[in-house]
Amino acid sequence: MNNLPTARIRDGFPGQTMIVLSQEQKNKISPNPFFQNLFASAVGYFPNAKNHDRSRKNGIHEYILLYCLDGEGWITINRKTIKLTPNTGFIIPENTAHKYGSSLTHPWSIYWVHFTGNYAQTFYKRFSASSSEAVKIAFDQTRIIILNAIMKLLDSDLADEKTELTHFKLIAFLSSLCYSDTLDKANTDDRIDLSILFLKKNINKILSIQQLAIQASYSVSRYSELFKNKTGYSPIQYFIKLKIEKSCEYLYYSNMNIKEICKEIGFDDPYYFSRMFKKQIGMAPLQYRKTHS
Repeated sequence: MNNLPTARIRDGFPGQTMIVLSQEQKNKISPNPFFQNLFASAVGYFPNAKNHDRSRKNGIHEYILLYCLDGEGWITINRKTIKLTPNTGFIIPENTAHKYGSSLTHPWSIYWVHFTGNYAQTFYKRFSASSSEAVKIAFDQTRIIILNAIMKLLDSDLADEKTELTHFKLIAFLSSLCYSDTLDKANTDDRIDLSILFLKKNINKILSIQQLAIQASYSVSRYSELFKNKTGYSPIQYFIKLKIEKSCEYLYYSNMNIKEICKEIGFDDPYYFSRMFKKQIGMAPLQYRKTHS
């Protein structure tokens, strides 16, 4: 919350910051395609904003993001009142009547952003359009840094490169809100993919579910859940499946006997291996070798 730009208004909330572009500034940068695609026309931070409220009968020709960091507040839109609490947010669509305000007993501390452009509707749809409640936002200091950087840029001369940088920083901020679930899922998938690669590289070993969960940095229950969601198998079932598939290669391309193959794929008991092989492939290992030799 430190190093914020100096507020430009006399009255308001102690510690607040508010940067609002004038129509003259907007006209100056309007030919820039980055401004046309996505741009913030106003950004503010109101800490402990008691008695803060706004009412717009016809809305405005901009999208409004309210991002609550502390305290509580409300938004009334489309005859529904939405409560904002710490680490939640909501985007009010353009040209839509609305009211919003801070709780009298627990005043909110909020960042707010007015933005518009060709990309604005897409970000709105990704974040708030399908939600009738405030959207949870996991706190990340990086977002605050980006918002403060946007305010400093808007408080500058807005030369072409600064206009473009403002555009990209706004995209980074909104993307972190709108695609957080997708990013989280991608990171989860990456860790399961890495775990599968680990299994393939250690096909000759005997690994427990506990060892695999630790390697993937998950609890056993969470690891098992995510692994099965991705593969349709439990981790150990999948490991056995990989071992049997590898044994098929040895049976087809080598002259190794069953005991030697078991050693290569991490089976202590040849009888257990044969049982698992038949269960998965539908025939005994030696029959498979005769059939495919």
